[in-house]
Amino acid sequence: MNLRRLVLILIIIISFNFQIAFGSENEFGIVNAWFNTENATVDGIELKIHEPSEIKVEVISKVDGHVFVALTETGVTKGFDILNGPSKQDERIDNLNIEKGWSKTFIWNIAPNGAWKNGNAPINVYVGFYNKKSKIDKKIQFTIANPYILDEQYSGAVPATETTASPAGTPAKTTPFLSLIFAACALILAWCWRRKQ
Repeated sequence: MNLRRLVLILIIIISFNFQIAFGSENEFGIVNAWFNTENATVDGIELKIHEPSEIKVEVISKVDGHVFVALTETGVTKGFDILNGPSKQDERIDNLNIEKGWSKTFIWNIAPNGAWKNGNAPINVYVGFYNKKSKIDKKIQFTIANPYILDEQYSGAVPATETTASPAGTPAKTTPFLSLIFAACALILAWCWRRKQ
């Protein structure tokens, strides 16, 4: 009976992980994001006012057309300042007339500004893909990080980093095929469960 419960719990976890792994991809493109080198979505972190953090977003297009990118926050009160990066907050970056396989990496350095404290301040990314052939657009948007902003001042030095973006037309990086790993684990668990019966 315990093995059946374990298998059921693992199947639920694996199903949940499939949704996370494919949450940043559609038929027009792929978006990967990191907050201080951790894969998005990052929860359970605390930041002090003026404590710098790095947001990295990689966009890969599967179609010929246009790609639009913006770093956004929900709500009226903006809890972060952009220290440096390719755009201001809520400002769209237009990448026009790109070809299938195009990729670009965007890096922003941000810090809580004190306008929002003692609460969570989600940082989101919006990426719009426009397919010139079909004249259809599709978007991907998700939360990169959901940090809790403390009512404390950061006392460390703010690093002076320079934002770089990869040149247009950089070949897309291959990523591990997570669904194959999860499927293999599920098959192994099912085999073990069947063998014990």
